[in-house]
Amino acid sequence: MSATIDAQSVKALREKTGAGLMDCKKALAESNGDLEAAVDHLRKRGAASAAKKSGREAKEGIIAQAILPGAKVGVLVEVNCETDFVAKNDAFRAFCDDVARRVAQEPAVNLEPDRVAAVQKIGENVIIRRHQRIEVDGHGLVAAYIHTGGKVGVLVEVGADKDETNSNEDFKQLVRDITLQIAAANPVCVSRDQVPTELVERERDVYRGQVPPGKPANIIEKIVDGKMDKFYSSSCLLDQAFIKNPDQTITQLIAEKNKALGEKITLRRFFRFMVGEDLAGGEPSAE
Repeated sequence: MSATIDAQSVKALREKTGAGLMDCKKALAESNGDLEAAVDHLRKRGAASAAKKSGREAKEGIIAQAILPGAKVGVLVEVNCETDFVAKNDAFRAFCDDVARRVAQEPAVNLEPDRVAAVQKIGENVIIRRHQRIEVDGHGLVAAYIHTGGKVGVLVEVGADKDETNSNEDFKQLVRDITLQIAAANPVCVSRDQVPTELVERERDVYRGQVPPGKPANIIEKIVDGKMDKFYSSSCLLDQAFIKNPDQTITQLIAEKNKALGEKITLRRFFRFMVGEDLAGGEPSAE
């Protein structure tokens, strides 16, 4: 870099354009330290205008997914924009699908140039907010489901003992049903042993406070245990009632499929994204 391109020059260019640090350094280097020429350089590349939009809030958007051939690798991604109008735009949706596909193919891919290009094309701030990638280790597959409108998405890994099970239609239907279950019922985790200890203790403390005073300690704990069973039945995927048959739990559904297929199907992990969650302080659902 030229000796005339010091930290103050970079700072001044960033303040003028709002462009990123590396973009400013490169622009100054290519402009031989000329600040105004560097501004023009950034404007020509669109980096300045894209950076100015980066200060605007982006709370709309969609969830996109990509499953690579063979169903051993899958990605779920949330991409935000400023308005629901853009979220429904075909160009924006194509960009989101491309982001998911590229992350599936190359986890460490640099998507910033693509994001900047999307801002220029769409005219709104665009944020690649988060993503989760699952790569199956051993037998089984990964599957995804995007709810109508792209506001909720699910990525799940389902294990099996035999790879040929992946092509079985009953198994495929089970996996589809599981993704729908997660989207609709919003479980916290797969099983009871995955519920965070602090959450269990908080729930138990709340339930103890709901018991009328004067009850013996052992009775209080029995009542709390009963309430915790109800908590688990709504929060843990395996304990939930199957949305297509509320008389059957997901555990029972899987046991039924295992018997029919001569398999040992397991639900390993899942992610559920909803557009905008956590932006106001809530916690997103994850594995």
